[in-house]
Amino acid sequence: MTSLRFIPEWEKQSAVLIAWPPHSGDFAPWLDEVEQIYAAIAAAVSRRETLLIACLDPTHEAHIDAMLAATGADRGQIVFIKMPYNDIWVRDTAPLSRMNGNRVELLDFRFNGWGGKYECADDAALAARLVDSGIFGETPRISVDFVLEGGSIETDGLGTLLTTSYCLLNPNRNPHCSCADIEARLAETLGAERVLWLDHGKAEGDDTDAHVDTLARFCSADTIAYTACDDDTDPHYPPLRAMEEQLQDLRQADGRPYTLVPLPIPSPIRDQEGARLPATYANFLIVNGAVLVPVYGDPADATALERLAPCFPGRDIVPLHCTPLIRQYGSLHCMSMQFPEAVGVVHP
Repeated sequence: MTSLRFIPEWEKQSAVLIAWPPHSGDFAPWLDEVEQIYAAIAAAVSRRETLLIACLDPTHEAHIDAMLAATGADRGQIVFIKMPYNDIWVRDTAPLSRMNGNRVELLDFRFNGWGGKYECADDAALAARLVDSGIFGETPRISVDFVLEGGSIETDGLGTLLTTSYCLLNPNRNPHCSCADIEARLAETLGAERVLWLDHGKAEGDDTDAHVDTLARFCSADTIAYTACDDDTDPHYPPLRAMEEQLQDLRQADGRPYTLVPLPIPSPIRDQEGARLPATYANFLIVNGAVLVPVYGDPADATALERLAPCFPGRDIVPLHCTPLIRQYGSLHCMSMQFPEAVGVVHP
């Protein structure tokens, strides 16, 4: 039995990290809208736990702080960390938290810009710079020479990982690793005793090569919420139906089937060139006392919220309008990273 445990999102947290979009970044054409959703997310998180905000410099910090003053955010719960970054998708660049016996550790996997698609030198250094800032006190950082993004894996907290073959087996990540090699690395770094592979499903417009956090999410050790499509004229229908069938065949470690909760897919949202953007409700974020759920101004929003609520008894279900975020191909979970209670945060 391994002493390693990858900590699930629903356990008590000390903080959530976001990286505020810079004025000159990819969100520049829609920055006002994007900053409004960032401010709403900041308010929702800071009312419940510490919020860490990566920003570029003192001027950027002052701009953000002025925005938050008008949102109802608990500014006493907000800590700014100044550092360079290429992009704001910290789910894939921040360190992952594991228990090693009684000690918590932060794992700094290699980041290669989602398979070499984007410039990423500063993003690849983000985890080290976070730890070097002193924000996590004495919590150690473990550097891992293996490409892995946080959005590509889900854990039940009991030794089972859920992922997609389209991402983790993609030769643009770890080209010299077989499936067995990858499972071995997940075992030795995250304590994975089982890896459940999804071979189908990908949101159109997703440039992460089918991160599982857009498709299927553990809500608890025995419940998985997943992106579903009932419209057989939608191009998503065949692959998502195949994914659904595969989920139905999966079993928990004790042989029982999972409780499966289908989340509808919203009507197509397109960019200015007509390309479909990757909007799904599976990209929710669990925080202390709440689940923050991306919504898109679609009739399916209400259905998704209604279906998620029973999965999280005792937590508020908080809808947040995330259409501005998907213009750069990510949503609420992609732009955030939670840290468990064992990772203590040092307030300046």
